[in-house]
Amino acid sequence: MTNSTYSKAIQLLHEVATANGFLASAEATSNYNRVWARDGVICGLAALASGDEQLILTFRKTLESLAQHQHPIGTIPSNILFTNSNAKVSYGGLAGRVDAVTWYVIGVCHYAFHTKDSEFFYTHKVTIEKCFALLEAWEFNNKHLLYVPLSGNWADEYLTDGYVLYDQLLRIWALKSYNHFVNDPLITQKTEAITNQIRINFLPNSMGEKYHERAYKAVNFKSYLPCAFSPSGYKTQFDAFANSLALLLNISSVTHQKDLVNYMTNLASETKLGLVPAFWPPVFENDEEWHLLKNNCKYEFRNYPYEFHNGGSWTMVNGFFGIALNSIGELEKARTILEKINAANALHNHAFYENFNTQTQVQNGVTQCAWSAAATIMVHQSVFKKFKILL
Repeated sequence: MTNSTYSKAIQLLHEVATANGFLASAEATSNYNRVWARDGVICGLAALASGDEQLILTFRKTLESLAQHQHPIGTIPSNILFTNSNAKVSYGGLAGRVDAVTWYVIGVCHYAFHTKDSEFFYTHKVTIEKCFALLEAWEFNNKHLLYVPLSGNWADEYLTDGYVLYDQLLRIWALKSYNHFVNDPLITQKTEAITNQIRINFLPNSMGEKYHERAYKAVNFKSYLPCAFSPSGYKTQFDAFANSLALLLNISSVTHQKDLVNYMTNLASETKLGLVPAFWPPVFENDEEWHLLKNNCKYEFRNYPYEFHNGGSWTMVNGFFGIALNSIGELEKARTILEKINAANALHNHAFYENFNTQTQVQNGVTQCAWSAAATIMVHQSVFKKFKILL
């Protein structure tokens, strides 16, 4: 199944490759028939991993499209709808998308690194610097952590806001990727300052002045880093994407990493799909936080328990878990996750569903989802071809 699913994944990325970049899905659904920053870069990482020259060229076009439509203040488009006559740019729906900025920077640096095209990096350097200046402003209190609005990242209908772990980690990754080219001591200093604040505020028994000492003391820390905190306190749900990035970026100690890997692999093994849910546990109607979910949707409510962000399982998210496992030497566990990703992507004649109900295994979202295909490619190439992420 591995080779078959891999070939189908490559085929799907070719189907969504356009003159302006990667579309989010080959399905004729308007909101997915766009070039997205986040989706496009994840597909681009898969393109680099595959070595497919046509897909790599589409990645370049994706990044160029995003750069050409950067807002004057530095914001990178969340998505762009290209028509024959114009380009309709969105910087977010109910709120702006913070992670579009960091994904763009990560994308440019990875493209330049893997293609050995430093000229491409320097062509985009001014655009990247505007991104970093904007991220600095989004700290608001100049204490190194981004303050993210509700609906401000990929989990756009979930309940995370404030100092969201996922966004802090993407910023670290972006800074490290950028510094591969410029080797600037100030960038190193900033990266270390952000990393230190994450360790102080998201890990148990940490030393240092906390953002919210009273709320920190009230947290019952688990084997994972909580998903977010804000002036109202901590949200302690497990965030699979963020914790995968924490493994990839070596945020915590070796002992904590082992505990985290055990938690994630055990959680995956307890589900029917064998995949790690995006957020866990689900929020139910009688939970205090349900009110944050029920109205946080622009079109229709999708975050029923065990679905979408609310405990649903995404092959894309598990792709980053697989890459992280491989990066820390957990090769057998990475291969197991790859098998589960491929099995889910292969369902219904390789439909590449967006996500699944973790409890029932029923599919959700669009079919022919490009970043679901990207998960298969990235983990396969990291396991079998030693593809490396730039860190």
